[in-house]
Amino acid sequence: MNIRQFLEHYGISENPFADEEASTDPIFKGYGIDHAFHPAWDKIFGKPEEPATSVVFGEKGSGKTAMRLQMVRRLAAYNSEHPDGRVFVIPYDDFNPFIDRFREKSWRKNPDRMFQSWQVRDHIDAILSLGTTQLVDRVLKVEQSRHPAVLGVEDLSVKKLSAPQSRDLMLLAMLYDQSSDENRPDRWKKLARLLRFRTFSTGFPLAFGILVTLLLPLVLTMGLKFSAGSVLTSLWFWLALAAGWGWWVVRFVYCVWKAGILRKSMRPLEHNRQMLRQILARFPAKKLADQPLPLGDSSDARYSLLSKFQSILATLGFPGVLVLVDRVDEPYQINGVPERMKEFIWPILDNKLLKHSGMGFKLLLPGELNGFVLRENEEFRQRARLDKQNLVASFQWTGQSLYDLANTRIAGCVPPGNPVTPLEDFFDADVGRDFLVNSFQSVGVPRRLFKLMYQVIVNHANLYTENDPVWTISRSTFLSTLADIQKNT
Repeated sequence: MNIRQFLEHYGISENPFADEEASTDPIFKGYGIDHAFHPAWDKIFGKPEEPATSVVFGEKGSGKTAMRLQMVRRLAAYNSEHPDGRVFVIPYDDFNPFIDRFREKSWRKNPDRMFQSWQVRDHIDAILSLGTTQLVDRVLKVEQSRHPAVLGVEDLSVKKLSAPQSRDLMLLAMLYDQSSDENRPDRWKKLARLLRFRTFSTGFPLAFGILVTLLLPLVLTMGLKFSAGSVLTSLWFWLALAAGWGWWVVRFVYCVWKAGILRKSMRPLEHNRQMLRQILARFPAKKLADQPLPLGDSSDARYSLLSKFQSILATLGFPGVLVLVDRVDEPYQINGVPERMKEFIWPILDNKLLKHSGMGFKLLLPGELNGFVLRENEEFRQRARLDKQNLVASFQWTGQSLYDLANTRIAGCVPPGNPVTPLEDFFDADVGRDFLVNSFQSVGVPRRLFKLMYQVIVNHANLYTENDPVWTISRSTFLSTLADIQKNT
């Protein structure tokens, strides 16, 4: 008999256990995302109106990515119901672009040594770039923008922003807008027009210098009766020429110098020095004075910029910010190596950042890292204060919760209005619910549960023909399959 024949007997339209990856699983996205929750969901998710940090350690296949997607769905629903108290979601789960830029600027090219120099300031720069790019996309109404829990709400009215907040948004856009959809100086000017932010005209000092160069010989020749030859050797000519071009030259040199320092300081970000210089040249010097800039290795300016970013969001109807951290093991430079994961993610475990007012972090981390936590010294414990971070040291599932998850998957594959067959009815009478619950306890995580149930159905179907089907699975088939799954994991 074939698998479809077996499933259709129970009124199931598709195999509930065929997909193991939440991000590409249509059953999870269509049904399970709103019905299948880990027992620790409430502790980890918390209350959207009061964003808080949670730190979760879970092995592969335990459902961390599924939980992240559920958080995004819940936050989108919350935002639609609370237009004046929304949560701004920053998905921090694609690290490859940041790591690649960091490696280009680092003299340590070996990943094992390169990640040792990653610091909390680099994480803040990356998070601010994701948040600022998302915000600017939203303000400029970029149609191809794909940002969770922000799309689907009304346009953001920048008219609410005060003059200092408009300046701060322009400053953040200059430093952290990483959009590749259009030329960044043009995008910055478009934002300036929308905010009615008066920019510095770079054309005037340049035109003035050219005008002085063209007219000065004529003026000196006619007004001071110099000969054409003596004009070029006159001290007055060179002083006047220096005065005519000095403004432009000083401004140009300053912007080139400052652009170089900023580009070098923001290690995980991609900044073309010429484009950054162009934006700097248009930013009025007096509006840039005394503003925090992410120069060097200091994190103080980053925290100030983070506060400015939050202030802007609060005015636009987003008093809370939530950063979702996931897939730490996936960047190709990390490649699942626990020591590299530790060096990369450890700087973010800083209580000053994790408890930053108005922000929450959901850190869904690989289970291997929990062992490093247990071996850390007192200095790390005082800096991270994981006891204050809603820590879930082991993202495990009980046998009962996995049994409920399996039934939820089945329900998601039954057409609406049709009866749902409980999982124990798929098996012979000597199996029963308690036996399945106890067996699932040894499985531990959803991915292995799906592997097990998929293979159990395949093995059962292979034992019988289509003309002589058997509709219940034997205890021996289940046990032999379970033994194979445990042996190979």
